[in-house]
Amino acid sequence: MWPPHVPSYFNAGHHISTFLTAGHLRTLPEVDQVRAVDAGALNHTWKEIGDLLYQEQADVLAVINDFDNVDDLPRLLNYVRTLSPGTRVVTAGRLSTQAPRSFDAYDLDAIVVSGDPEAGVAAYVRHLAGTREAPLPGVVLRGQDPHEVPAGVFLPASEWVLPDVEEIPYDAYERMYQRDQNKFCGIPQRRELVVPASRGCPVNCSFCEVPTFQGLRDRRLTVERTVAYIRDSFAAHPFEYVAFYAPTFTLDRKWTEQLCRELIELGSPYPWKCATTMAHLSEPLLEAMAASGCVRVSVGVETLDPAGHASLPRLKRMEQERYDRFAAACSRLGIELNCFVIVGLPGTTAEGTEDTVRTIREAAGRVRPTVYSSMDRLRAATSPAAASAFNRQLLHPDEAPDQQAAHRLYGLVYGREDWVTPVADRIPQRLEQVR
Repeated sequence: MWPPHVPSYFNAGHHISTFLTAGHLRTLPEVDQVRAVDAGALNHTWKEIGDLLYQEQADVLAVINDFDNVDDLPRLLNYVRTLSPGTRVVTAGRLSTQAPRSFDAYDLDAIVVSGDPEAGVAAYVRHLAGTREAPLPGVVLRGQDPHEVPAGVFLPASEWVLPDVEEIPYDAYERMYQRDQNKFCGIPQRRELVVPASRGCPVNCSFCEVPTFQGLRDRRLTVERTVAYIRDSFAAHPFEYVAFYAPTFTLDRKWTEQLCRELIELGSPYPWKCATTMAHLSEPLLEAMAASGCVRVSVGVETLDPAGHASLPRLKRMEQERYDRFAAACSRLGIELNCFVIVGLPGTTAEGTEDTVRTIREAAGRVRPTVYSSMDRLRAATSPAAASAFNRQLLHPDEAPDQQAAHRLYGLVYGREDWVTPVADRIPQRLEQVR
């Protein structure tokens, strides 16, 4: 289950762990039945959660945790312990790998602190079934010393069980994407198929959870399996575009070129988008991507202010001239450029961040701002309150500038913006009759 909460940011790709974990558990001989529930898109009431817990009386509840959804975890656990007292609760996700000690305060039976969520949850389920002895890789059991736990397991891509599209609440996801000014990752008025193409990233930015959560090594589906999943999903459901969920999509250039060739051979029937870095792109590659159906590329610009470059890996330090060339190439090829900008990045000023945003908008780029959060400091958090201060929505109290500068920075995140992405116009509708 992805638990119910009020999202501050919504990315269907982050929620995919719910369905990847469910699929993996179904392959275990110890497991009779698995139900996957994403209640994190304003689509469940607490009454419905109570109904589910009371009626199912599940042996195990696996809760996918994230930076944004743990505020209501105590309430969920209270419902579980009251309505289904025999249910064991294990949690896995992005936050427990970054700040595992902060979860000690919750009434949990097990916490996955390293490795892939599905691998950790599966190890715990097998432990309860008596087919796996402790200590479990990457899993801290209730009362166990975390130092006794061996490192978690990063599954090879061949063992990923891709999501069952029939389980995913697409109607709810689309409602989350309706207002483009929220700067959520989806495209308004179009149905998105999330394809978890790769995990892991060697770029190792200090403000990114991926290196700890997924590892530094790139793990990737084969192109053949990727295309087959897209083709089968579009045949089964009225999807309208593909969102490749990968930390650095073009990290493996040969893989990307092969994917583009295969999509072009099919007639480029699937509009798609991805996220990567400018260092892993070139004009020839962009041309191939555009020809194969790419309509949006998201890149971590982070800042164009040279004063903030010391806080970035060398390959992500962006000079104005380089950005201008890249933006011009995207414009020429009809690819929307979606730029991640970090508000409050160490070394930057409010004026420098405003200049970055202005430059991107003048080049017809889409700005997706996020508030700086130090993963190194988050990993030291030992309480829920300490961890919640790193939710990427508010400046951390210990790092916030003076009140006037903070107000200007918050204006970039929360200020009025009427611009709406035009990229939906490039994606044919299949759900028009329904809408």
